[in-house]
Amino acid sequence: MLVDFIKMNGAGNDFILIDNRNGNLSLTTEQIVRLCHRQKGVGADGLILLENCKSGQADFAWGFYNSDGSEAEMCGNGSRCFARFIQTLVPDIGPTVSFETISGIIHAEFLGDQVKVNLTQPHSLSLNIHLSWEDQTKEVHFLNTGVPHTVCFVDDIESVPVKKWGAALRYHPYFSPKGTNVNFAQRMPDGSIRVRTYERGVESETLACGTGVTASALISATVFHLESPVQVLTRGGDILRVGFKREKSCFKDVTLTGPAEISFRGQVEI
Repeated sequence: MLVDFIKMNGAGNDFILIDNRNGNLSLTTEQIVRLCHRQKGVGADGLILLENCKSGQADFAWGFYNSDGSEAEMCGNGSRCFARFIQTLVPDIGPTVSFETISGIIHAEFLGDQVKVNLTQPHSLSLNIHLSWEDQTKEVHFLNTGVPHTVCFVDDIESVPVKKWGAALRYHPYFSPKGTNVNFAQRMPDGSIRVRTYERGVESETLACGTGVTASALISATVFHLESPVQVLTRGGDILRVGFKREKSCFKDVTLTGPAEISFRGQVEI
């Protein structure tokens, strides 16, 4: 089967997007892994299928898969790319669009070359967790922003062995059995933060992770008393902005704003 696709990236986090509104495409785990393989396939951190929303609660729905073939609940950068993908297919969609994910309904707004998405309400905030790995004990924090994220603040983000430490925390018994995504964050003098992320499902560092950026920004706002929006510099060099409203220990109306760019279009044999 020859399938049309669009390759997109959101702050360097890259995705294969396919229109499956006719429901004709059913991908196996092996096919997803091969499509996302950077030498044997198109290459991507994840694959997203555009589908019709069966519940009637949103304009569309998605099927989101990590590069290892596992289905993911949510992806911030993927959400922005998905919204832009819909806009390319439905030019008269208007300034906003909504779509259903496992984590809930996502609303997106088009702002020129930027896309702003309203994320699902974060939950399960846990601060000051002391964990041991690699013959060391460090303080980490946890927040679920649609998917589980652990945040570890560091003094020099460039010197962090992200893949090694990230894997150690991702599979740490404390987060068993589902594991966690892992973010290393550094607070900058101007109030912004820098973030590097080890993504569960990709099993490596990615150039950006939207839900990881969001978790890092919200935890930074809690720990360092930062105001909305928090500006975040990603590994890929792009800047994302996390907006929020805070009510005591809860965050509401959380938004993620940043680029969503088309890299190229093509066809692939499946």
